[in-house]
Amino acid sequence: MSEFGILDFAGGTVVHINAGVAGLVAAIVVGKRNGFPTTHMPPHNLGLTVVGASMLWVGWFGINAGSELAADGVAGKAMAVTQLAAAALSWMFCEWIRHGKPSVLGLASGAVGGLVAITPACGSVGPMGAIVLGLVAGAGCFFAATSLKRVFGYDDSLDVFGVHAVGGIIGALGVGILCATQFGGAGFGDGNEGIGD
Repeated sequence: MSEFGILDFAGGTVVHINAGVAGLVAAIVVGKRNGFPTTHMPPHNLGLTVVGASMLWVGWFGINAGSELAADGVAGKAMAVTQLAAAALSWMFCEWIRHGKPSVLGLASGAVGGLVAITPACGSVGPMGAIVLGLVAGAGCFFAATSLKRVFGYDDSLDVFGVHAVGGIIGALGVGILCATQFGGAGFGDGNEGIGD
């Protein structure tokens, strides 16, 4: 894809969009769980959810920074923007507005959504670009995992489509808008100047 000018530093497009769409297809083929959507189905163990999300978060540094295949400034920048883009707060505020309170599951899902979105962009965006991408991804993934799922009626119990496919699409499009080379090294991209510079 790079031969066509597509920027995807750590494989967010080829991994997350494909996995998210595959998850949606699998959910449609397998069908809905008994009782969905009328029966409340809370997660079984939120403690394990947080442990799993934390392990993913730490592992994501290795994936994103390790895609540079060197211990240099690009790898360090990829690691820093990965941390900044984790969109737990964006999801949390959307959930707070919609449901009146945030949830631990929402925080974990939001963090993963931001990590998904930064994956293709982590070699190209600076700190401000990562923050913007994380905020957009958190809100977009929340919308997809809640409202979009209800509108179309599919039972994606782990929100693979809402978090991975939608987060991957936001990241794939966002890298073209927010990357440093797009703005000649200024603005959202490099993090050395203000947003309006």
